[in-house]
Amino acid sequence: MHRPSRRHLTIGTAVVTATAAAVAVTAAAGASDSKTQAENAIKGGKAKNVILLIGDGMGDSEITLARDYTVGANGRLNMDKFPLTGAYTTYAVHADGTPDYVTDSAASGTGWATGVKTVNGRISKTPDTDKAVPTILEQAQKNGYATGSVTTSELTDATPAVLASHVTDRSCQGPADMAKCPTDTIAKGGPGSIAEQSVSHKVDVLIGGGKQRFDQKITDGAYKGQTVTEQAQKLGYQVVTDSAGLKSAKAGKPVLGLLSSGNVPTEWTGKAAAVGGTDPQRCLTSNPNRPSTTPSLADSATKAIDLLEAKQKGSGKGFFLQIEGASIDKQDHAADPCGQIGETAAFDRAVKVARDYAAKHPDTLVVTTADHGHTSQIVPLEATPPGLSSTLVTDEGQQLKVNYSTNTPGQSQEHTGTQVRIAAQGPLAYRVLGVTNQTDLFGTLREALRLR
Repeated sequence: MHRPSRRHLTIGTAVVTATAAAVAVTAAAGASDSKTQAENAIKGGKAKNVILLIGDGMGDSEITLARDYTVGANGRLNMDKFPLTGAYTTYAVHADGTPDYVTDSAASGTGWATGVKTVNGRISKTPDTDKAVPTILEQAQKNGYATGSVTTSELTDATPAVLASHVTDRSCQGPADMAKCPTDTIAKGGPGSIAEQSVSHKVDVLIGGGKQRFDQKITDGAYKGQTVTEQAQKLGYQVVTDSAGLKSAKAGKPVLGLLSSGNVPTEWTGKAAAVGGTDPQRCLTSNPNRPSTTPSLADSATKAIDLLEAKQKGSGKGFFLQIEGASIDKQDHAADPCGQIGETAAFDRAVKVARDYAAKHPDTLVVTTADHGHTSQIVPLEATPPGLSSTLVTDEGQQLKVNYSTNTPGQSQEHTGTQVRIAAQGPLAYRVLGVTNQTDLFGTLREALRLR
């Protein structure tokens, strides 16, 4: 059983006292709303619901870039308005437990989903013995909570995968993708691919991309010869593929939203960064490759909350929901500043959905964070950095230069090993204060819902 140590509790008490003093200062400045939020956040207590928002690859640089471009250097995003903010470390481990300083999304997601650090590429399994570790979603289900996962990536990608699957390698997304997970196959007595496990877990709401994985045929077991989508339908899932289908989905039966073949197309487009830079550009707040029938992340989050709340009506239990803005990371890898900013802005609108819900349901713990840092850096206009760069014209009418230099031009840009922001409101939100470890988030979520 995971319990905070006496030292952790002592430090937490000191931090709460300091935070209370900060609240008093805030109140003196006349910010009564912030005072109320902060007071509620340090009271502790039990949460009925938890909403965890993950901006994939959304380090401080990525947040600052989106802020500067969209609301101005002195503006504030929705994610900037949480009453309590801290930072957490993100390293992975090698099989022998020694630190691997730069994590991928599989190892980092496993950290908060299970409280156990693992090797890069592994999904909710131990780093040494490759054994499955119970996840926060599995424990929430066991305790009677409704559960959901919403993402802009494929539903089988690493971050959503860590909640409801256990595989040796993150590449094992569908039945045809099991080359690196031979012992996880159904033929070998394993649980199958990430797609198969996700639906067999009967997660109440699954919304994202990755239809191509669910269209693969199952090779062994009770559903042999059928696609994973057909398996989901046999298990009672309502399968939807666009805004209209999602809107019409009813509570009472689980929902599988497959909104695109692969990752959900980005909202914004523009010129990618280039060697020597680009001419000053404005981002296009549209994407010709994104169908008009594709719901936004905020719309998907809103529907997920509605479905989960409706399912639990009258039960006395709440829900656990994870919401991921996945392509902040993917566009950072591609050195595409406009795609990256647009996805950060889209994620920020989902943050507002969660905070608006929590404003009406104060027994909801809302946490927003990232899984790891990434490559983009804001540099002086006169700088001539190595690698790739682009000059943007912000909404303030000013020029801003962003540089990508964590890998050779032409190669995918890389994650970084920096600590990242974590912010929260609601019961036990004070536990994000200071500098914590990514695995500590698991304990916070588990304690907030009183999972046993």
